Amino acid sequence: MQRIAKDRDGAAVWVKQGARSDTPARLGTESGRHSGMSTLAAMAISVTPAADADAAALAAVAAATFPLACPPSAAAEDVAAFIATHLSVQCFGDYLTDPDRIVLSASDSDGDSHRIVGYTMLIRGVGTDPDIGRAVRQRPAVEVSKMYVLPSHHSTGAASALMRAAIDWARADGAAAAWLGVNENNARAQRFYRKHGFEIAGSRTFRLGGGTESDFVMVRSL
Repeated sequence: MQRIAKDRDGAAVWVKQGARSDTPARLGTESGRHSGMSTLAAMAISVTPAADADAAALAAVAAATFPLACPPSAAAEDVAAFIATHLSVQCFGDYLTDPDRIVLSASDSDGDSHRIVGYTMLIRGVGTDPDIGRAVRQRPAVEVSKMYVLPSHHSTGAASALMRAAIDWARADGAAAAWLGVNENNARAQRFYRKHGFEIAGSRTFRLGGGTESDFVMVRSL
């Protein structure tokens, strides 16, 4: 059995029945170096553009958090296949050199040591899905594709810091709107996004292995 819990940032997380509610953390619903992005801090957390050398650390965060983000309907083998296909070190290496993407990493600091504890990925455009095209009317638009934080840092403000940095980057990039997809049953995550100015504008379905998942498409003007 699984239920929905809320982390301190207001985002929803899926947890196994009987587990501590702060065990998993998905904050949201995939870069290169870009000038003009200032470091943002939330407590001990800093948010900066990820570098090529960060691919392995980003993949490790993704592998640790993506399974915990999936709804109860997602089969374990489908989740594992998605990680292998879309969240590997090689995939992040490709994302980090894609001129239409940026990965922002959240890091904590311990003296001279910095550890990546979360990330968000932004993608220019709306893709080819007609449902998304109907929901996202303002152009140009940027997708907030992924936003994840390690469970050990769910109460540090990292999610909000990542979202603020994502919106700042999209606005500086000239986007008129930002959009994202969030599971229709993830009410707490939807509230987190509303807190940051997003509103439901449509819906979409997508395949996760052998299953079909349903998302709301949420949009905010910039």
